[in-house]
Amino acid sequence: MIMKDSERTEYFNEKAIEISKKYKGKIRNLPKIPIHSIDDFSVLYTPGIAAVSKKIHADKDLVFELTGKWNSVAILTDGTRVLGIGNVGPEAAIPVMEGKALLFNYLGGVNAIPIPLNVKNNDEFITAAKAISPFFGGYNLEDIESPRCFFLLEKLQKTMDIPVWHDDQLGTASIILAGVINSLRLVNKKKEDVRIVFNGAGAANIAAIYLFEAAGFNKKNFIAIDSKGIIEPERKDIDALMLNNPWKYKIALDTNQERVKGDVKNAFKGADIIISASKSEPDTIKKDWVKSMNNDSIVFALANPLPEIWPDDAKESGAKIVATGRSDFPNQINNSMVFPGVFRGVLDARSRGVNFGIMVAASYGIADYVKDISYDHIVPSMSDFDLFPEVASIVARKTVESNLARKIDTQAGFYRTASEIISSNRKIYNKLFDK
Repeated sequence: MIMKDSERTEYFNEKAIEISKKYKGKIRNLPKIPIHSIDDFSVLYTPGIAAVSKKIHADKDLVFELTGKWNSVAILTDGTRVLGIGNVGPEAAIPVMEGKALLFNYLGGVNAIPIPLNVKNNDEFITAAKAISPFFGGYNLEDIESPRCFFLLEKLQKTMDIPVWHDDQLGTASIILAGVINSLRLVNKKKEDVRIVFNGAGAANIAAIYLFEAAGFNKKNFIAIDSKGIIEPERKDIDALMLNNPWKYKIALDTNQERVKGDVKNAFKGADIIISASKSEPDTIKKDWVKSMNNDSIVFALANPLPEIWPDDAKESGAKIVATGRSDFPNQINNSMVFPGVFRGVLDARSRGVNFGIMVAASYGIADYVKDISYDHIVPSMSDFDLFPEVASIVARKTVESNLARKIDTQAGFYRTASEIISSNRKIYNKLFDK
């Protein structure tokens, strides 16, 4: 039986609730060290463990060698912007954070721990994040409303000595860039020349605008749209943006060279690429808007669970390449192809941070991984398991070149490390599956 697009969505919803009821959570802690008897705790705990603490006290960097810090990531959220459902609070965010932790571990061999924070403001979030930092080698911020997410990321990146990453910004922007790189290869257009419409100005698209600029695209050819219309410096709310959202304010000044304004449809005329991360409702992007784009147009309709335009409608309107955020259509643009490899890389290099240069390198690594690109195959899939150590090695080596790494190695050396960790972890999963 072939299901309609809307029927598949409802089926996935029902199965998710069914599985959650059955298993009551997706992750748990298991011992890493074999325990043969209670006598083993003389070494694993007291009295022997005091010697390990003394070592770390004498040289704090030894915490990466003698504890699980080297491979542990905190998934921090306040639950204010969960998937496409909005501000549901930290408790309701837990199912999503558990799923994220499972992906971290299954695809990247990373020990990720969900930490939903019951905080009232930015200062409380920052204080909590700093307080729990000793155990973690990195932070993944998740499902935090805009513009708070920009402030928190910027503040924590400046004040922490571990990588801080906001996946809704950086992960999504990186896989979007990878998809666009291969799309341009297919339609034979240059990144310096293409006109791009960023429909929606939340975390993902604002980060994508800055990342695309870092990758060599011409920001003057960008047009951004938010819920109030085309973003340009003569908008009535421009002073409010300057005070409340300086990231969007900078976009208003630096993009849209032709100063296109007025009806949203004006932004689409003559555009080469639409990157849409906005309202989760088909017909948000009109077929006529796609028809007004340049030849060989590229449409990324990334809202979940429902894309802003159904892929068939976009193609009927002239789009050459169409991508969505869903796995049941070709060209899924999903940050799950980014963060496991990126975090494997920064953890293996014991990195002190992550930056746009590292992200651009990761995006090109993801794009180059696809050897047989086609209109329906512009990015890898999560089943391409070799992708993750490949991205990890590129990222780790880039942290060395950026003077952020505590641990130095060649790209080939980092690839071996990542492959061993991920392969070993997958063997454990396979044994559990067999049982």
